[in-house]
Amino acid sequence: MQISRRLFALGLGLAAAMTAPLAAHAQDRELTVASSATYAPFAFENKDKQIVGFDIDIINAIAKKQSLKIKVVNTPWSGIFAALNNGDVDLVISGVTINDKRRQSYDFTEPYFAAQQLIAVPKASSVASLKDLTGKKIAVVNASTADDVASREFGKTSPNIRRFESTPLIISELAGGGVDAAIGDNGVIAYRVAQNAALKTVEDPAFPVEGFGIVVKKGDKALQDKLNAGLAAVRADGSYNEIYKKWFGKEYKPR
Repeated sequence: MQISRRLFALGLGLAAAMTAPLAAHAQDRELTVASSATYAPFAFENKDKQIVGFDIDIINAIAKKQSLKIKVVNTPWSGIFAALNNGDVDLVISGVTINDKRRQSYDFTEPYFAAQQLIAVPKASSVASLKDLTGKKIAVVNASTADDVASREFGKTSPNIRRFESTPLIISELAGGGVDAAIGDNGVIAYRVAQNAALKTVEDPAFPVEGFGIVVKKGDKALQDKLNAGLAAVRADGSYNEIYKKWFGKEYKPR
C-alpha cells in the first residue's frame, strides 16, 4: 500500500513538472495580430514597408502593458476574419466596428476608438446628407460598416453601390469621377480627403457613433481579458492620448 502511494505521488510530481513548462511556454507564445495595412492612419505600410499607424501603436502599447509577445501581419480585409477562424492569427485589430452581427461570431474588447461614418464628395457637390445620395453612384469598402449603411438605405442589390477592397480604392474612384461619393469611417476618410484638394467631407448627424474593437475568437475570454486590462492601463497612464494626438493631431475627447 505504501509503495502504491509513493508511486502515485511520484506520478503526480512528474505530471506537475511536465505541465509547468508547457503552461509557461503557452504564456510566452508569440501572438499573431492581423491588420489590413491599407487603412491609414490606422494601419498602413511606410516607405520602409513597415506596418505603422494608430491601431499598431495601440496594440503594441497594450502588449507591453500585459507582457505579450506579438507579431503584426498585413492581412487583406477580405480574408481577415477567415484568418482568425482558421487559427492563422490570434487576434485582429483593423478598424473593426463592434456590432450585434459580428458579436454572434466573435468576441471584442472594449472599444478603443469612437468612429462615425463620413461621406466624401467633390468640392462642388451639393450633397449634405446620406439621403442626398439617392440615385447617385456610391463607393464603399466591401463588407464594411459603410457597405451596411448604404445597403440599408438604398438596397443591398442597388447597382449604384460600388464595392471595393480598400479605402484608397474608393477615394481613387471618387477622385477619378467614377462615383459621386464615397462613404467610410471618419478617421480614414478625413485622412485621405485631406490629401486631395478636389474633395471635401460631409458629416451626417444621423450616423450613429460606433466603437472599434480588437477581435478574438468566440470564447477566448483569457485573451479578451488580457487585452481589456492592457487597454485600461494604456488609457489610465496617458499613453492612449499620446498615441491619439500623434495620429490625429489633436487631443482625445471622449464622446
